[in-house]
Amino acid sequence: MIHRKKVAISIGDLNGIGIQLALQNHNTISQSIEPHYCIDRTMLERAAQKLRLSIPNSFNTIKKVAPAFDIFPGHVSKESGAYAYASFRKAVELAKDKEVDAICTLPIHKKAWEEAGVNYKGHTDALRDFFNADAIMMLGSKKMYVALFTEHIPLGDVASNINEKDLTRFLVDFYHTAKPTSTVGVLGLNPHAGDDGVLGDEERIIEKSIINATQILYDKHPDLLTSDNSLFSEPLVPDVAFTPRMRKNFSYYIAMYHDQGLAPLKALYFDEGINVSLNLPILRTSVDHGTAFDIAYKGAKLNNLSYLNAIGYIAKSEF
Repeated sequence: MIHRKKVAISIGDLNGIGIQLALQNHNTISQSIEPHYCIDRTMLERAAQKLRLSIPNSFNTIKKVAPAFDIFPGHVSKESGAYAYASFRKAVELAKDKEVDAICTLPIHKKAWEEAGVNYKGHTDALRDFFNADAIMMLGSKKMYVALFTEHIPLGDVASNINEKDLTRFLVDFYHTAKPTSTVGVLGLNPHAGDDGVLGDEERIIEKSIINATQILYDKHPDLLTSDNSLFSEPLVPDVAFTPRMRKNFSYYIAMYHDQGLAPLKALYFDEGINVSLNLPILRTSVDHGTAFDIAYKGAKLNNLSYLNAIGYIAKSEF
């Protein structure tokens, strides 16, 4: 018999589409994993009634998550934010206690978290705190993954955050945990990757970090020296890094900031992309889309590919 991993699924913002995804895809994902939903029966029944969906018999819930509240589809509320955060915390606790093998998170609304008094901007920020670890945000699909060196910071702060020590550590941690089988494409920061310093000199820092990380990895893993490929590219010119010709050479990229990596990724693979948290003692995946308040509880046919891929990544993982 094939072992099905136990997966805790945090339910996300109940004013959004997450609960519809969970209910409508339960039978499908149950063929590959054993899902445990971090929602209590009271809120599950309220959501299912509003959606006019039946609850599958094997839909495993937990006794208590957070105070019950009235669902207002498409609205930001502190109650839904508090519930989403509590659901996420419960999923993490189950993973920490080895009661599940992994967690998958459904979409939250950052403003709802803020209104609920949650001090984190998102799941990845919280996971860093929970595990005191430098979690890495990687997004994509089996066709192409993009990891982000800086994430949810203002664009004006990006350049000052690129430093040799932190980027070297990031590159080493990424290689250890992503386990790429070919050269990783590392993007430069400036137009034309700086044009030899004419348009900026951050690429000098990136180049030095690549040299440092490569040496550290070779020292720890001498077998990597037998590879025909370099571990990392030189800083790539950002505006051509994702062209079809370049994508023949790279399936893993590291972007210096959020939109540099995610704008091309989502233009190419929006419907199928997932979010994976690397460099943690647990495995966590997520859908790579938001709460879709505009269509929540309106009977819309949802695209479930991101959710199925997030679950599939766990099912196939050797973590």
